[in-house]
Amino acid sequence: QVRLVESGGGLVQAGGSLRLSCAASGRTFSSGAMGWFRQAPGKEREFVATITWRGGSTYHADSVKGRFTISRDNAKDTGFLQMNSLRPENTAVYYCATATRWPTTRYDYWGQGTQVTVSS
Repeated sequence: QVRLVESGGGLVQAGGSLRLSCAASGRTFSSGAMGWFRQAPGKEREFVATITWRGGSTYHADSVKGRFTISRDNAKDTGFLQMNSLRPENTAVYYCATATRWPTTRYDYWGQGTQVTVSS
């Protein structure tokens, strides 16, 4: 059974930084991708960034380009989301997810989410 566990969320002031981690277990992640998504209160879940396990190609939503950076450590089956210059509108529950194939828009496994709150 695949398990994803996020960590690193919390409360930060606007302009601050946080680094989210997503530890994956239950299978070998040699293909596909890991992605980060977020859902703010009253809004739909939206894509933030994704990275392929093989090759490390990255894709970031326009709203976070230049401020957020996705990365991964294949040896540890762990993904990261470095978030800089945070804004109050970035407040949301952040979820990591994995896709077993690439390219795809379908993510097969999801974590439980970690809360990020940015105060003004």
